[in-house]
Amino acid sequence: MMVPAFTRLICTTVAAAVLATGTSALAQEPAEGQKPAAPLNTIAEVFAALDACWIPPGLEQARAGMQITVMLSFKRNGELLGQPRITYETPGASDDERTSYRVAMAQALRRCMPLRFTDALGGALAGRPLTMRFIDNRKLKQAGTTNDRDG
Repeated sequence: MMVPAFTRLICTTVAAAVLATGTSALAQEPAEGQKPAAPLNTIAEVFAALDACWIPPGLEQARAGMQITVMLSFKRNGELLGQPRITYETPGASDDERTSYRVAMAQALRRCMPLRFTDALGGALAGRPLTMRFIDNRKLKQAGTTNDRDG
């Protein structure tokens, strides 16, 4: 199924907006590393839930400003459809850094799945690719790295 570029742009833009504003503005935010108890009813809630399930790698394996983007699709019932695909990682990251963030991403998806969708959201998202970007904005002491989130 071909997804129009406009739909992909909206999903990416929503993900960036959720990450830029943080998930605190969304109702019933789950604790870090936990999937939400209530059924999700909006795309913003899906992104917030995925963000809440993500725990970045330990500080010894981290990179300041590291970004990782994953493309994934869901079934109507909230299970993953196919395998998620990493579409972007911060250039210049070492193999060890990339591996630690890939592992953190896989663990987040394992913790979160399956998500609980309302019938309306399940029908709207089923089979459509979503792109989610995770940014490690923790204060890390590494010279020569910058946070590219705003640029």
